[in-house]
Amino acid sequence: MEAMSVSSEGLPDVATLSFEQARDELIRVVGELEQGAPTLEQSLALWERGEALAARCEEWLLGAKRRLEAARATPEGAEA
Repeated sequence: MEAMSVSSEGLPDVATLSFEQARDELIRVVGELEQGAPTLEQSLALWERGEALAARCEEWLLGAKRRLEAARATPEGAEA
C-alpha cells in the first residue's frame, strides 16, 4: 500500500487517496460548501480541494473502466 503524503494544509495529498477516501472527503467538502464558509478565501480553498478530489475520483473510475474493457477483450480461457 502506498504511503499517504500530507499537503502543507495538513490534508492528505489528493494523489495518494484511494477512490473511497477521495469520495468521502469530496462529500465532506461539498457539505461544507453548502453550509457556507466564513470567508471567500476559505470557500475558494474548499472549491479547489473539491475539484482536485473530483478529478481523483474520475481518475480511479476511468482506470476501473479500462481494466473492465481489457478483461472483456481477453479471449475466454486465456489468462489475463
